[in-house]
Amino acid sequence: MTDHSGDTAATLGGTIETRSIDYVPEDERHGKVRDQGPFWFVGNFQPFTVAIGFVGPALGLSLGWTVVAGILGIFFGTLFMAFHASQGPVLGLPQMVQSRAQFGYRGVVLALIGTLFTYVGFNVVDVVIIKAGLHSIFGWNAAIIAVVITAVATLLAIYGHDLLHLSFRVLFWLSLPLWAILTWGVVFGHAGGGDAGAATGGFTLLAFIAQFSVAASYNITYAPYVSDYSRYLPRNTRTSAIVSAVFLGASASPVWLIPVGAWMATRLGATDALAGIHDAGNSVVPFLGSVLALVATLVLVATMGLNAYSGMLTVITGIDSFRKVTPSRRIRVVTVLALAAVWLVLSLLFTDSTTVLNTTLLIMLYLLVPWTAVNLTDFFFVRRGHYAITDLFTPDGLYGMWSWRGMTAFFAGIVASVPFMVLPFYVGPIAAALGEVDVAFAVGLAVSGIVYWVLSRSLDLDTEERFIEDSEAALAGEETPAHG
Repeated sequence: MTDHSGDTAATLGGTIETRSIDYVPEDERHGKVRDQGPFWFVGNFQPFTVAIGFVGPALGLSLGWTVVAGILGIFFGTLFMAFHASQGPVLGLPQMVQSRAQFGYRGVVLALIGTLFTYVGFNVVDVVIIKAGLHSIFGWNAAIIAVVITAVATLLAIYGHDLLHLSFRVLFWLSLPLWAILTWGVVFGHAGGGDAGAATGGFTLLAFIAQFSVAASYNITYAPYVSDYSRYLPRNTRTSAIVSAVFLGASASPVWLIPVGAWMATRLGATDALAGIHDAGNSVVPFLGSVLALVATLVLVATMGLNAYSGMLTVITGIDSFRKVTPSRRIRVVTVLALAAVWLVLSLLFTDSTTVLNTTLLIMLYLLVPWTAVNLTDFFFVRRGHYAITDLFTPDGLYGMWSWRGMTAFFAGIVASVPFMVLPFYVGPIAAALGEVDVAFAVGLAVSGIVYWVLSRSLDLDTEERFIEDSEAALAGEETPAHG
């Protein structure tokens, strides 16, 4: 545990969040369940989500089938994401610290690699979407756009949890009426584009599965950090309340915007999300598209701050796994700046947002599905939410350095899914035999979950209860008795 006495005074007026990978005590839990729904709604209420609707049409899928595949994928992925949110109130920890219980104090680095790829990957694609879109619409210099939005996202990540929540609340009310007007225009034929008879595309299983997979991965990739933003909720928060709030919020905006994106792709021939928003909006009401493009950009930049924030927590967790870290303002700032430099450089190297989007999301899905299967199986079916929190910060504690059960299940899921993978640079043999239909994520999910559950049957949960009791006593400020 970390002593934060005097730390707040060292921050800028106490506005920079003082906690990072450490436990949030009950008396600091100021979060509210009612804020979770709008928070995750806004997280997906942006151009990236619109671009998800481009995937199916690019592969020849019709508007209707793209909408069906996209919505089903979103519901599937959000289900896993939402259940991870319940871990924040119970444990008061960032998600990756809790994962030490399944993978070990150092073994968690396996999961950290996949999640860090996710955070950086999302921000690379976000910058590509924004710089290409704003350059297309307003003629602004793409490199300068990339630098400016990276700087804003970096500041949001440095100031942390409360500023991110505040930003998302403001953007929720700013965005909602603009998107409502645009959607009204689309539904009633005022947003331009061809009529239904002019639309191209049909149904192919390959395109349907690709659209489903990309949509599913969109919210599954939130799974590693959803509890980062629920860990300030009271410990007695009902699981049903937080899961419902996150599920409804995180799924509602994609269910709204993916069809809008599919419409833009099939009716407008759009290949750039911001340009599509601009053109359709201006057809409905003069300057609506221009304003909405800028507001949507702000939402996407705020989401980049969210990615950077959780990326910072992931990096610090990784460093702490090998060399003890005292959470501080300095390490927080340095880590966020380093991540920003990486995603900025990478984003300047890419220009094709659709290709980058599709490939990045699929790789994220392959890496994260085995982790989410292990983590949720452990939390809900093996240990049932009972953990010795103090031992998660102890290298030689209850969970050990390297937990062979979690690591074995993780690798088993990845290895089992390789023959089913479909990527621009690799097609697995079984996927090829299936006509390049990608079901790798389903295979990885099932294999990792089942393997972990089987291996965990040998855990001595009765002995773990004694460690948990000692941990709870320590968190309550009592003297910790010896384990025995």
